Amino acid sequence: MLGGTKLSFFVAKTDPDTYSIHDLEREGETNWDGVRNPQAVRAIREMRPDDLVFIYHSGGESAIVGLAQITSEPRSDPKDAKSAVVRLRFRSRLDPPTTLAEIKKSGRFDSWALVRQPRLSTMAAPAEFVTWMQARYPRLGS
Repeated sequence: MLGGTKLSFFVAKTDPDTYSIHDLEREGETNWDGVRNPQAVRAIREMRPDDLVFIYHSGGESAIVGLAQITSEPRSDPKDAKSAVVRLRFRSRLDPPTTLAEIKKSGRFDSWALVRQPRLSTMAAPAEFVTWMQARYPRLGS
């Protein structure tokens, strides 16, 4: 909870060679765009201001490396009517990152899209995962 409002958490994957947590930290805020998969676009359309997003580096790293906050309502992508965009603001890096291997090893999230659908770029994070992450990073979401 932040400011008395129940937050939702999401995961947004990015190839760090294209756009990394370091880029988001340097820029402070960015449009999260370029998502084409209909399931991932639906997740973006569910995002609301103040919701939190785990930033996941795909590729060789395969880890949750940071946290961002949604700063806008979702809207149609002006470059692609089938897509949607939101604004993300950098919140923090997660040190150490939480690897996909650790998430899988826990055995608690086998039915979650992060584990089952490795190519899905944006998704909601289940409450149990958020609780698990809050145990790892006590200041998460505060």
